[in-house]
Amino acid sequence: MKFLRHYVVGLVCLAMGFMLVWQPLPTQAQGAAAATGKPALYEFGAKMCIPCREMKEVMAALKISHGDQVEFRMVYTDEEMPRFEQNKIMLIPTQVFFDASGKEVDRHIGALPKEEVLKKLKELKFIR
Repeated sequence: MKFLRHYVVGLVCLAMGFMLVWQPLPTQAQGAAAATGKPALYEFGAKMCIPCREMKEVMAALKISHGDQVEFRMVYTDEEMPRFEQNKIMLIPTQVFFDASGKEVDRHIGALPKEEVLKKLKELKFIR
């Protein structure tokens, strides 16, 4: 009986070790955007989601007004699911802010009005 208990504990420890080793490491490009030389705002959503459609309009307006300073990109779940997994997106809409090197610096879950996005971009010093 004691042997069986030690055997089970050993198997559990071994399984946990494998899970730990196979998890993506933070030093890998987890949660990173392609470095374009300028900061980026990625809007993660779905085409059928009403708040995501509202954010699409906000992102389009921001791209026109500030596209020279920040990369604005819509990322849809049905088109780029690996990017959702890479950035650990659990709810939509989610906005993820990346610095010029592609590192995530902030995120917000839920729709944001244009004024709030501009406020966040100024706070992060992405725009003047």
